[in-house]
Amino acid sequence: MKSLIIFLLLTIQISSNALFAQSTEAQQLLLNVEKLAQLKKILSNMKKGYEIVSTGYNTIKDISKGNFNLHDAFLNALLQVSPTVRKYKRVADIITCQAQIVKEYRSAFNRFKSTNLFNSSEITYMEDVYKNLFNKSLQNLNELSIVITAGKLRMSDDERIAAIDRIYKDISDKLVFLRGFNNEGSVLAVQRGRELVDTKLSEKLNGL
Repeated sequence: MKSLIIFLLLTIQISSNALFAQSTEAQQLLLNVEKLAQLKKILSNMKKGYEIVSTGYNTIKDISKGNFNLHDAFLNALLQVSPTVRKYKRVADIITCQAQIVKEYRSAFNRFKSTNLFNSSEITYMEDVYKNLFNKSLQNLNELSIVITAGKLRMSDDERIAAIDRIYKDISDKLVFLRGFNNEGSVLAVQRGRELVDTKLSEKLNGL
């Protein structure tokens, strides 16, 4: 009887240990399944994140490429000169001013030299002034040529017209300066001419 009891106790103990072991294994299995589900969810989220980033990158890349193409086309358009700019009245005015500068300085310089009322230093000074003025007026024409020639500058029509206006003002100022300079020379020539006449008349009256 005692042996039977001991046998039953051992059997219960073994069964209990077996059940405990099975319970532990089951819990570990459930834990592993839960971890696997979490890992699967993490991987799924990572995949979605990658797809979003990848899509966003490609979208940005396409937009950037489109903007670059648009920007490049815009810049190329700025190299072209519209008829509005080419026919702008100030273009002809600038050319007319330069022609007037050449015509008026040559006429005045030849007149001053022929009067014999100016010494060599004064004639050299006048020549230097006229050359400097002429060269700067050529620079104005060169600037104008660049502004109204396609493929030279990247400028909008408004910017080109503003540049033409600036050139016109600059060359107009030169023409105004030239006329003032010539007028002063003419006044001085008249004064010296009168003085020369008065001197000769005085000498004649005095029998010299």
